[in-house]
Amino acid sequence: MPVFFNFASLRIHNATSMSPKSNTFKKNIYRSEKGKANTDLEGRDLTWSSLRNFFKNKRLRKATGLFFVLASLFMMLAFLSYLFSWKTDDAMLDGRTLNWGLLTDASVDVANFMGRAGAILAHLFIKKWFGIASFLFILVFFISGLRMLSGFRLLPLSKTTGYSLFFLIWVSVFFGYVIVSGDLLILGGIFGYESAVWLNGLLGKAGTALLLMFSMGVFIILVFNPSFRSAGSFFSWLFRGFSPKKESATEDDRWLDETGIETEGDARQDPGDPDLEDASETDEDRPVFHSGDEHDHAGDPDTDEAGTQKPASGEDPEWEIEVATGKFSGNNYQAIGDPFPSDDSDIPDLSHLGEYDPTLDLPHFKLPDLDLLDEKGSGTIQINKQELEDNKNKIIETLKNYDIDIDKIKATVGPTVTLYEIIPAPGIRISKIKNLENDIALSLSALGIRIIAPIPGRGTVGIEVPNRNPEVVSMKSVLASKRFQNSSFDLPIGLGKTIANETFIADLTKMPHLLMAGATGQGKSVGLNAILTSILYTKHPAYVKFILVDPKKVELNIFSKIERHYLAKLPDAEEAIVTETRQVIRTINSLCVEMDNRYDLLKDAQARNVKEYNAKFVARRLNPNHGHRFLPYIILCVDEFADLIMTAGKEIELPIARLAQLARAVGIHLVIATQRPSVNIITGTIKANFPARIAFRVTAKVDSRTILDTGGADQLIGRGDMLLSTGSDLLRLQCAFIDTHEIERITDFIGSQRAYPDAFHLPEYFEDDAVVSESMDPSERDELFGDAARIVVATQQGSTSLIQRKLKLGYNRAGRIIDQLEAAGIVGPFEGSKAREVKIKDEVSLEQILRQEG
Repeated sequence: MPVFFNFASLRIHNATSMSPKSNTFKKNIYRSEKGKANTDLEGRDLTWSSLRNFFKNKRLRKATGLFFVLASLFMMLAFLSYLFSWKTDDAMLDGRTLNWGLLTDASVDVANFMGRAGAILAHLFIKKWFGIASFLFILVFFISGLRMLSGFRLLPLSKTTGYSLFFLIWVSVFFGYVIVSGDLLILGGIFGYESAVWLNGLLGKAGTALLLMFSMGVFIILVFNPSFRSAGSFFSWLFRGFSPKKESATEDDRWLDETGIETEGDARQDPGDPDLEDASETDEDRPVFHSGDEHDHAGDPDTDEAGTQKPASGEDPEWEIEVATGKFSGNNYQAIGDPFPSDDSDIPDLSHLGEYDPTLDLPHFKLPDLDLLDEKGSGTIQINKQELEDNKNKIIETLKNYDIDIDKIKATVGPTVTLYEIIPAPGIRISKIKNLENDIALSLSALGIRIIAPIPGRGTVGIEVPNRNPEVVSMKSVLASKRFQNSSFDLPIGLGKTIANETFIADLTKMPHLLMAGATGQGKSVGLNAILTSILYTKHPAYVKFILVDPKKVELNIFSKIERHYLAKLPDAEEAIVTETRQVIRTINSLCVEMDNRYDLLKDAQARNVKEYNAKFVARRLNPNHGHRFLPYIILCVDEFADLIMTAGKEIELPIARLAQLARAVGIHLVIATQRPSVNIITGTIKANFPARIAFRVTAKVDSRTILDTGGADQLIGRGDMLLSTGSDLLRLQCAFIDTHEIERITDFIGSQRAYPDAFHLPEYFEDDAVVSESMDPSERDELFGDAARIVVATQQGSTSLIQRKLKLGYNRAGRIIDQLEAAGIVGPFEGSKAREVKIKDEVSLEQILRQEG
């Protein structure tokens, strides 16, 4: 190839033009030409370097890819034609030497559709070599050429090549083994036939069959890794069917391994193990078991009249559980007796119990009624034909001024925005229309013009124009819609209506987290209230809990009335609505502990997500005495995330990012709202874990890109107008409006009903860096300890910098004094950028403390 010659000439030129100091290098090149691989100045192999450089050329790579694609098409047509003309072609080609001269021999008359080249190619691949398995060459050539030509990855190239190589040989040998000779010899080819004859002579026909089965079985195991539990259960059942039944099981009959097959000798467990049941019990005295298999047994013939699952031989039993309805306990899932009894106590008959109902603690709880919500607006779109006609004419006129012709225009009227879809004439550049955004807005005298070029999936260009008289989308109209009422989502949320006036319902568990951002007063808090209201209208308190974080202290405080129904908090928290920064840090870290605990429960239950886990628990296949419990969804709602980042920084960002990464599978979801969409608030770590984002109106295009990674939010009209991004799609919605007095009516209705004894308690969280206050010897205190304490109490500011300035001390000494003040109980713990809390409010109390400790 010319490329190799160029590299060779370059190597010789470099070697001959070097100074006398480079004689060593000349000798190395000479020796490499004698017996080693040719290398360049950096020691790389020139041949492989040439190949790499050849394929780095995009044009050559595309040309090679085109060759492979067309070659695969040629082979496909040749092979298919050979299946119908193989007798004629073989009669012409058999006995001839297959060489390049045969291609130009006009006396060779073949019937193949692709001529002599196709006939020779098909004759070689199909008859001489691998039979019909040769079609796999076409697949490998096609995906290789397609990848080099366009970069499109139809199938993994390495895996496809490996699988094709295996089947190429296996199928050829298989047909050669099955078909001895005759017309069907082309199915396996001569290679397959000769291979099968050689294997039959080596292993015999039975051995060859076993070898083929073994090779296929190994391939299936390596690729699919199938489970053979069903086969083991079948043989276990088969062998048990021939064993004689006993009226009363003896002690030796009780010891079963995990597969249900009896074990003997040392494999048996110690009969004295307290975790095992008493062997003296008869089958009639035993409690009824549920099958430990993960499949649903509803409608199984092995169930009794009450619907209780009977014990299946060879399966792990789980214990029946009774619902304690006689008293209010906060968790009515209780076991009757020890699940592994060690005495002869009577076990009650639990066959009358059905599935566990988590709502039995609040059996008479009623979901809010739609009458609690107000009807706003007419509920229907009022179409102003004159407005539509005027806007259409202005759009056409503006485009014509810039020599842009359109073939068709269509209008879709929404509650606040009308979408005009235009189909440009052939040859019109879409970017040219996109650049006229401001000119169209000027001609229409409208604010918030947004051009979508093109609309995904439609092949049109969209121009969104705000309506002169926008309609209000009420929360009642969204919740009363058939789409919401008939929704089967786990956590349905009604966000509002689309441009086509269709109710938009989303599933929070599929999002699985939601980030909301926008300027002040554009609808973030209303959107957050709409999300909470949607869930309150669909879910019983047993199924969902909220953690409400409100640094502004006034937005979410209205939900405090439903604390004992729906809210979750720390055990020592006085209020369920979290407002203080230090308390927010503790709550979010406690939620991380809850997440870890849930993952441990899912691991023990062999469930992949909280939905599978709860299904097992409801079916009474998990023992609560082993720590298992029903897991409600937990939704963390943060109303103003920017304030938390500014005051706590990494202490908030890191646990939030950890929850966003891992908490979805265990039923914990995040809804975070912020009015400051800057990059130091919505960091890359947060954005990476929040695929679903809502952007309300912002003031700058850079803020829109921060939220959505694209523009558009700066062109919204406000008042609930928003863009929802779910990854690749960008949807414009009008958020449903719900007023404060409507939320008050809903919370009053829920709060007036019977509630749990307390809010849902999160796990205790102890800060790793918390300083444990210890009694200190007063003689070890700094001599300025008393003066520093009086300054802190007088100013009510517990900061190290204050003591530095007042007492003219260095930072290290002032820091030690602050630690001593904390140990004495005068100031509180460290709170990030904020000053420490001063626990002593007056100097009289301080003097008493100093005298007592002095």
